[in-house]
Amino acid sequence: MPAEDTRLDARTHPLYPPLEPHAGGFLDLTAGHKMYWESSGNRRGLPVLFLHGGPGAGASPVHRQFFDPAVFRVVIFDQRGAGRSTPLGGLEANTTQDLIEDIERLRQHLGIDRWIVFGGSWGSTLALAYAQEHPDRCIALTLRGIFLGRASEIDWFLYGIRQVFPEAWRDFAHYLPEPERHDLLEAYHRRLQDPDPAVHLPAARRWSSYEGSCSTLLPNSALVADYASDRVALGLARIEAHYFRHGIFLPENHLIENIGKLEGIPGTIVQGRYDAVCPPASADDLHHAWPEADYFIVPDAGHSAFEPGTRARLVATMDALAKKFG
Repeated sequence: MPAEDTRLDARTHPLYPPLEPHAGGFLDLTAGHKMYWESSGNRRGLPVLFLHGGPGAGASPVHRQFFDPAVFRVVIFDQRGAGRSTPLGGLEANTTQDLIEDIERLRQHLGIDRWIVFGGSWGSTLALAYAQEHPDRCIALTLRGIFLGRASEIDWFLYGIRQVFPEAWRDFAHYLPEPERHDLLEAYHRRLQDPDPAVHLPAARRWSSYEGSCSTLLPNSALVADYASDRVALGLARIEAHYFRHGIFLPENHLIENIGKLEGIPGTIVQGRYDAVCPPASADDLHHAWPEADYFIVPDAGHSAFEPGTRARLVATMDALAKKFG
């Protein structure tokens, strides 16, 4: 059974102070992609890999702050087409399998044998897919806001959220002419692929703002503004539509059916009770398939990793792993 979280006080489990990377750069990948990566914290510390969401959202400096810099060697990268990686929004050779290979390329480049893998939303999807492909490289998994990439979850994002956020959904759907609203994914995908920025940028901002508007328990205008920025919006919307259109490049229910490959890997699942972007049913399905993992439902949180209770639980989880493996 899940542990209904005891509402950890965010004041007693705050994010760690801001810090700067001690190493970083760009790694050449296939098909002309270049991956931005960085390493911060303890150069000889316990390695932890941060996987951002989306797909396509990119990472931010604040993501370094979930981890004690005295203990962890914090590795962060922007996935193909996302954030500081180039080309922004690039879709050629951009699949789940490519991202798994990129993670291995980065691990080998940094000379890391095994690491903790930390991911939320799409980052939880990629963490599971990577760990199932390379279980011998994973010390532990910390997963937040579970997304398993199933058709029902994609349909929920495109249509179901209107049951909770009808205003945000209306802004998203009604951006399109009425005859195209029966297939939002295809209509948005077509605009997002258009080479003209006057076509693809407004569509990207509308898609990304929709997701940002639905990501917190209470309205957060700063978060929505960040999602609507050109760097975030183009990578997020274009790559997300690409992955959704291809069923995240994995067979339906692949991550649940292959959960046995995680045997022996400690896991923690952190889920906001009122997560409208990735509803708790997926976390519940994952936990029932993987009962060995610790499971925390944060009772007063939506989707964002920065909801106070979720943020506190993630920091506490990583502090516990630091004591166990550091």
